Amino acid sequence: MFTGIITDVGTVRAIEQRGDTRITVATRYPMGEVAIGASIACSGPCLTVVEKGNDCFSVDASAETLARTTAGSWRAGTRINLERALKMGDELGGHLLTGHVDTVATLIARRPEGDSLRLTFSVPEPFDRAIASKGAVAIEGVSLTVNEVDGNSFGVNIIPHTQRETTLGALQPGDRVNLEIDLIARYLARLVGKEIA
Repeated sequence: MFTGIITDVGTVRAIEQRGDTRITVATRYPMGEVAIGASIACSGPCLTVVEKGNDCFSVDASAETLARTTAGSWRAGTRINLERALKMGDELGGHLLTGHVDTVATLIARRPEGDSLRLTFSVPEPFDRAIASKGAVAIEGVSLTVNEVDGNSFGVNIIPHTQRETTLGALQPGDRVNLEIDLIARYLARLVGKEIA
């Protein structure tokens, strides 16, 4: 489990094609404290540490992960938001996330709003119906409050701190992002017989 509070922005150092795709990420995390087998959310998807160095870790991304997230477009030099798994007793600063990306959304508009940025995303059906005004979403692993919903698009506000401490401030129209819908919305849709797949 995660909370969507980013604690490092890493950089993809290398990508190696094996049976799965091995991705090595440079990080500021103290790798002596990160165990092999630990989960790290990498711009949304929860990935498992399979190797580590002094300033980096490696994960294996399956074909499913590459097809359903933006990880398939990562290259050496790509910056990604990182969050280590939640520990019991940690502060829940964002909202509960599983690290299971539901779909890929597209940034369709970006405009300044005071010191903040208003970002508007389009989301494919049927995921659009699971997003509610003043509800929560995770974009690239970042916990955000939805400001408004209009059909299959929704807007969020990115404050200066989030612009500096995550990759969201660099997004431009046309960029694709990993989207995790609210966990409660996912289960509610299943309960009422309108599962989102």
